[in-house]
Amino acid sequence: MSECYEYVPHRLLRQRVRDIASGAEGELMAVINENVSDTGIEHWMELAYIRGASGREFTTAATNVVPAHDQPLTAGSRRDERST
Repeated sequence: MSECYEYVPHRLLRQRVRDIASGAEGELMAVINENVSDTGIEHWMELAYIRGASGREFTTAATNVVPAHDQPLTAGSRRDERST
């Protein structure tokens, strides 16, 4: 994998966000366009770096980032939302 990347501006930087793929919440620290390929063929993707309550950062696709609401969703409430 090449070490090429570039920072991408995002309207939710430094704000509380939710990763819709996992339901995890935290502060959006950066969005970076990275080559995520481990082969010779480049595959670029915008990754969002989110710092959770524990202080650890995790990544997700930038398209999975949405503003977090005041109350975090529980697993049960996420399930109810899908059924409506």
